[in-house]
Amino acid sequence: MGIEIVTLAERPDLHSAIWDMPSGWPPFMLEDPVARLMGRLHTLFPELQFAALDADEVVGYVHAASFAWDGDRASLPDRGWDAIMLQAFRDRDHGNEPTAVTLLEATVRPDRRGGGLSNALLVGVRDRCRELGYGALFGPVRPTHKSLEPTTPMAEYIARVRPDGLPEDPWLRVHTRLGAQIVRIAAASMTIGGSLAQWRGWTGLPFDRTGDVIVPGALVPVHASVEHDHAVYVEPNVWMMHEL
Repeated sequence: MGIEIVTLAERPDLHSAIWDMPSGWPPFMLEDPVARLMGRLHTLFPELQFAALDADEVVGYVHAASFAWDGDRASLPDRGWDAIMLQAFRDRDHGNEPTAVTLLEATVRPDRRGGGLSNALLVGVRDRCRELGYGALFGPVRPTHKSLEPTTPMAEYIARVRPDGLPEDPWLRVHTRLGAQIVRIAAASMTIGGSLAQWRGWTGLPFDRTGDVIVPGALVPVHASVEHDHAVYVEPNVWMMHEL
């Protein structure tokens, strides 16, 4: 049996199986204040919460939301993930007609990674969004391997391509193979701030000096200030667009 893509609107019984699966996010990223809205996606956007089933076992999922896009790529927010999440909820509250979908999180179960499941999951989500009548599928994409070189500027990182012309980064490559285009960098896609004590708790690192701190899983350094007792992480993502 192949991979089947279903939604929580169709299979509300899968809610726990999806939320119990480990996400690919480093723990500190769950402290983004906007991320608290994730828990409401299944209520407001059940048709855009997708599960990948293998013999009725959840092996991956995608969280997404619809928003009212004006058709201008330049209007995609520089604040990427945070801003588009807030816009999706604001559009729903105000009754604005949604015209596009944004990916918010895509995860494959750890023991199933590396076997092409992410490609099948993205294809399934793209096709289902097209069936729902949306004109475009976007994503403030988090490049898989950027955390391995956090001091490299994102513009330099995404410019790297293989001899076949596809991006070096695996997740950017999956999107590009399916026809997605890079629109631009979302320079301040997620912003997470906290006291130095909080950051010590989130990361297990000392945070005992002022300056940039390299945190495992972070795409760029975290900026710390001992004098002001706080640290701030501003994550860049990459806006990608699938025309449907």
